[in-house]
Formats: sequence, C-alpha cells, structure tokens
Amino acid sequence: MRKTLLFPLGALTGACLTLLVSGPQGGLWAARAAAGTDDAYSQLNLFGEVFERVKASYVEKPDNAKLIEGAITGMVTSLDPHSRYMNAKAWTEMQETTSGEFGGLGIEVTMEEGLVKVVSPIDDTPASKAGIMSGDLISKIDGDAVQGMTLEQAVNKMKGPVDTQTKLTILRKGADAPLDVAIKREIIHVRPVRFHVENGDIGYIRITSFNEQTTDGLKKAIASISKDVPQDKLVGYVVDLRNNPGGLLDQAVSVSSAFLQRGEVVSTRGRNPEETQRFTAHGGDLIKGKPLVVLINGGSASASEIVSGALHDHKRATLIGTRSFGKGSVQTIIPLGAGNGALALTTARYYTPSGRSIQAQGIAPDIEILQDVPPELKGRMDTMAESQMRGHLQAADGKEQTGSQSYVPPEEKDDKALHAAFDFLHGVTVNAAAAKPAPKTTVPN
Repeated sequence: MRKTLLFPLGALTGACLTLLVSGPQGGLWAARAAAGTDDAYSQLNLFGEVFERVKASYVEKPDNAKLIEGAITGMVTSLDPHSRYMNAKAWTEMQETTSGEFGGLGIEVTMEEGLVKVVSPIDDTPASKAGIMSGDLISKIDGDAVQGMTLEQAVNKMKGPVDTQTKLTILRKGADAPLDVAIKREIIHVRPVRFHVENGDIGYIRITSFNEQTTDGLKKAIASISKDVPQDKLVGYVVDLRNNPGGLLDQAVSVSSAFLQRGEVVSTRGRNPEETQRFTAHGGDLIKGKPLVVLINGGSASASEIVSGALHDHKRATLIGTRSFGKGSVQTIIPLGAGNGALALTTARYYTPSGRSIQAQGIAPDIEILQDVPPELKGRMDTMAESQMRGHLQAADGKEQTGSQSYVPPEEKDDKALHAAFDFLHGVTVNAAAAKPAPKTTVPN
C-alpha cells in the first residue's frame, strides 16, 4: 500500500527526530519542559546523552549518519516484523521491485531472530532453480555471518552485477548440516501471471506476486483463455495463489474485482476510527460467473489472503489447499524526502468483507488437501506462520494458528491440490479421506 498523502507528516516527523537527537542539550531540556510530564522527551534526552557519549568515547570515530540510521532502524524494527526503515538506496530498490524488474537472486525474504528467512522463491529465478525453499534460513552470505546485519544490508549483499556468483549458507529444518548453495545473479523479470488451458475446458492461472503488472497480466490471461475455449465448453477457472507472498494492496483489490460484480473487497482499520477505509470491487466479473477455485497454502500471505478472503466471503470461489500464512496487517510507505529514504510502517489491520481479521490466524480452505511430501523433505515443508514471528501483532480475536504445509510438487501429475481443483470443477467429489471441509463465512447484507 502506498499512501503518498502521508508524506508531509512523515517528513515532519523525521525532521523533528533529527533535531531532537542531534541538537544541543539545551534544546532537549526546553522541549522536555514544554512537554511537562511527557516521558517521551525524557527518553529522547537519554538517547541524546548516549549519542554524545558514543561520539566522544567510542574506540574509533563513528559515522554520525550511520549512528542515526541504526537508531531509526532499531526503533522501527522493534514495532513488528513488517515495519522497517529504508535508506535512500533501499527505497530505490524497493520501487524497482514493485515495478516488476530488478537485479538479484529472486527470493522474497524477511528477518527472523537475526537471520534472513526465505518467504518464497520466485518462479523461474536463480534461487528457485537452485532449490531454495520457503522457510529456509540464510545464515551466511559469501561466508559472512548474517547475524548483526539489517535486512537491507543482507539483501544488498545478495545483489550484485549480473552473471556474478554468490554463495548462501542455508539452515533448513530437518537437514543434518548447513547447506552451501552457489547461485549466479540475473536480472529478475518478475512475470506475476502465468496461465494455460487444462484438459481443453479449464483455465489455469497462477499469480506469483502482486506488483504493478499483476492486474494487466490477469486480464490478458482471462482474455486469452476466453478466446481459446468456447464459453459453452469452459467449465471454470483455477487461480493458484500458493506460495505467493503478497505485494501491493491496490493490485489485490483490482485482482479481486476481476471476479466480483460488486461488493466490498477489504477494509483497513487503523488506530483511530476515522482512519477506516473500505475498498470495493470495480470493473465487473471478467469470467462471467464461471465457477472458480482458488488454491492457497502456508506460503500464501498478505495480498494473496485479501483476494482469497474476499472471494471466499462473497461465496464466489471455493478454497482448496492448506491454511494461509496469516499476515493481516497493512504497511504504508511513507517517503521521508529527498535522500532520506522511506518508512514501511504498519498502519492498519485489514478485514475481509465479513468483518474478520485474519491476523495471526490465516484463512482455512473449504477443502483441505495435504500433499505427499518426499521422504527427504518431510518435516521441512511446514511454513512458520505469522503467529510464530517474534513481535507479531496479536490476533484481533480468537485463537492464533501455527504454520501449515507449503509444499507444491514440481510435477503437475503429483499435485494433489491441483487435481482436486480440476475434479471439483468437473463435478467429482473430492476424496473425504484427503479433504476436510471448513465452515463457510457469510457476508452480512
């Protein structure tokens, strides 16, 4: 989610912070006096004192800019796992990522307990081809320990000139020893939508991420399938959101709109009631009421959960797979002015059309299908959920849920969830031994 209207507030906050921590002691005490009993100014005074002590007494002369950046990073990352400060370079790189083309290895990552955790490898990228898996922990990059790096520092270290090589040391659940994986860097062209016609009568659409190209890619996919298959022969569509880590909120809304005639897609609620926003479907149902199955699993997060939650609540789609990740929070990008980077700040929770928060709970499928995991991967393919991330926002209500299976067989013939979707659209009852129905949620009128 990108809210440029928050820029003036963000810039002002950044300017005030700089003034308070780097100005003279008198300014700090004056601010404290003006605030009366406000303890925040007392703590800022403490920070100013520590800052001056470090500048004066550290064994080597410190870089003031790095000290301030480190302090801001520490403050923001202490809030929750998804809030972060991006310096100017990291902010530029994020803009490149959401545009759909960037250099690197092709993995979505987050920081967990001091290590870089793989949320999901992106299809057809060097990381995916090298066998990097969702849930892998990166402990070293080119022999340098990740512990002590910020997420931005680790990501920057993994990037580099095209055709150069980097070596990652991977900690994988169930593996007896760390794995060293050599990967050659490439320009990553994120193609967020892939599709084909299955069996001559089902449109299969896989969405791998929600970037600025996703909705256009989806519309092209639907148009192509509709052109290739006569409407009277087309029995329905499968939209595959498995291991899709999310992306832009506006893309989640427009993707949902492609399958809905009308109604609410998602609402976001911030700390104050007046900050509530509602996003409704626009554009109409592009598949003209054809039956729809959405595939989800433990790696389906954020924007993926907005889409699957909206289509489920409106009874527009049947969900098949395993419980989703449970990231029910919205991060607003707040630019801080030229050269100062930006904040990705958690500003709201989002709610499905039925008014349900999925934060730390995820979305349960209507039909649960567990894949047959190869013996060498057993015990490694359950994704750690939002509820298991340190410092996560607590669930709004109800019981928090742990991670679920995220394994997707590389061969379509072995993909039980995919075949269950095809069978469902053909009117075949899914094997009750492999499926566990979840209760439907209705949308209040």
